[in-house]
Amino acid sequence: MIAGRVVAALSASQLIGWGVTFYTVGVFGDRIVADTGWSRGLVHGGFSLALLVMGFASPTIGRAIDRAGGRRVMAVGSLAGALGLVALATAHTLPHWFAAWVVLGIAMRMTLYDACFAALVRIDPATARRAITTVTLSGGLASTVFWFVGEMLAQHLGWRGATLVFAGFALLTLPLHLAIPTVADTAATPVGTVPAPARALPPPLAATPEESRRAAILFGIVAVATSVLASALAAHLIPLMVALGMALPVAVTVSSLRGVGQSAARFAEFASGGRMHPLDLTLFACALLPASLAFAPFSGLGIAPALIFSIAGGGANGLVTIARGAVPLVLFDPKSYGTVTGRIGAPAFWFSALAPFVVALVLDHGGPMAALAALTVPALAATLAALTLRRRFRPAATA
Repeated sequence: MIAGRVVAALSASQLIGWGVTFYTVGVFGDRIVADTGWSRGLVHGGFSLALLVMGFASPTIGRAIDRAGGRRVMAVGSLAGALGLVALATAHTLPHWFAAWVVLGIAMRMTLYDACFAALVRIDPATARRAITTVTLSGGLASTVFWFVGEMLAQHLGWRGATLVFAGFALLTLPLHLAIPTVADTAATPVGTVPAPARALPPPLAATPEESRRAAILFGIVAVATSVLASALAAHLIPLMVALGMALPVAVTVSSLRGVGQSAARFAEFASGGRMHPLDLTLFACALLPASLAFAPFSGLGIAPALIFSIAGGGANGLVTIARGAVPLVLFDPKSYGTVTGRIGAPAFWFSALAPFVVALVLDHGGPMAALAALTVPALAATLAALTLRRRFRPAATA
């Protein structure tokens, strides 16, 4: 059983962690460009480098959590996050800037959702899904909270001073991560074996090595495709809506409702008690992606299609996050959760780093309809992979 204090601690750490690392360049980007004279591409290129580093570090960190639990890994990640933010705040040259993002990339992989989910599974696979859903509720509020906090700090301290305060926030996650029980506390078995609660779970749906490979490929497609779509829309949703004919203030307002859809969908999953099978949840979430995109071409003609595009797309993204945490629990052996998700997560980070650049090129040279066509490709790929995954692995007795 995962203690409530652990779930509360990790909920707080995800709120802070996402806010002070992942969203930092989004909050301070314009000020950084104005202060340093660097191009917007170079400033945001640091964040893309961090995503690439997350991908390269992902398998190693996943294996480390499987071996030793999340306490040590996430605590070290807190220190690395604070160090990276201090380096960011003091960067006056591009090599210094990019080096800071390398450190932050490692820190983010050690502290954000993938590490957090693996840590929860390592404590108790049987109750991990409920805990995963809970921590995503607070993590989903990170952009709302820290965009506001960061803007207020930057007005008084400048972006460098505000980033140093963010480093202090990162240090506050250290005691939160130390609330995670050690491996010795979670099981009386040697390190590397399955904790006792995991033995009560049904056997993995991917029962053979061949089935595990097939499931990993299909789930990997879902992870890559949904990450690409989320990354591209995070960077270009407002410019895309403006290009489709919406006034900028309306586009900003409608785009902000994507977060409302995300939080509402996660709360609905929490309130339902996780009744939907993870493979059903994955298919439903993925199918919402192309369905929401179908309304996007009409965004310039009226507010209703734009609202559906934004809110439904946000809801899909919110559910996908939960699905990415829950599906490996039923497909694979829980003792290898961190290893499997680390391996699958690596290409998702790599492709999500490239997605904003690709969509920017398509939007600039082909226009909004071409950009929407490009976005439809990963949306359909995710849906087809999720459908195949469900057909192949969904238990017939509970279908």
